[in-house]
Amino acid sequence: MRSYGQFATVYDLLMEEMPYADWLGFARECWSRYGNMPATVVDLGCGTGSIAIPLARSGFDVYGLDLSSDMLTVARSKWDETAQTVTRPRQGTIRWLQQDMREWGLQEPVDTVISFCDCLNYLTEEADIEAAFRATYNGLRNGGSFLFDVHPPKQLIRYAQEQPFVLDEREVAYIWTCELEQERCEIEHHLTIFARDKDSKFYRFEESHIQRAYDPDWIEGALRRAGFRTVERFADFELKPASRESERLFFAALK
Repeated sequence: MRSYGQFATVYDLLMEEMPYADWLGFARECWSRYGNMPATVVDLGCGTGSIAIPLARSGFDVYGLDLSSDMLTVARSKWDETAQTVTRPRQGTIRWLQQDMREWGLQEPVDTVISFCDCLNYLTEEADIEAAFRATYNGLRNGGSFLFDVHPPKQLIRYAQEQPFVLDEREVAYIWTCELEQERCEIEHHLTIFARDKDSKFYRFEESHIQRAYDPDWIEGALRRAGFRTVERFADFELKPASRESERLFFAALK
């Protein structure tokens, strides 16, 4: 697993169309479903804070954890800018922490842990997934919830079948290709990125990211082995059962 470097500077430009509001809506639906509206939230793999910041703005006390110092630098800058424009009577807090999701920990347990935008697919060994689940179980209070999404195996196969992908925007462009290792269902994404700098000149850099998809039944079993007493499985941002065509699987686990 690698941390994001230069990629952090263009991450938000590339992710402008991502459904952050849908992830937030899914979390709130789950908290309502389980009757455990949290006060404290860990955003595991928080990236540039596009989910952590709106949570804090709406009153939650958030810990944004990420392995990449570059991503956290961008997140802190966004939070500092956002905090100056807040008009709500109460704003929550954010603490940005550089930690590995496989062995993260805080001084006090929290009410809920979220990990969205297929963060867990970046853990490419079963032992890493199980370590992240154990760390999360240990970091939750009794009755707390763990909410996350992953790409199922079929989605990585779709990527391999449908690549290459091309983006051509005013400030950033890329050529994105994929190579799939079918036996492990592990995919390597290769991106050649062209981004405009402050002098309006384009610079080019290369990025490679590896993800692995796991059998959903194995994921559920790993959650239960970590100690979670209730595990439910949903799909595509809704509290509905998954189907063969589901692009994202969502898990909700209670301690």
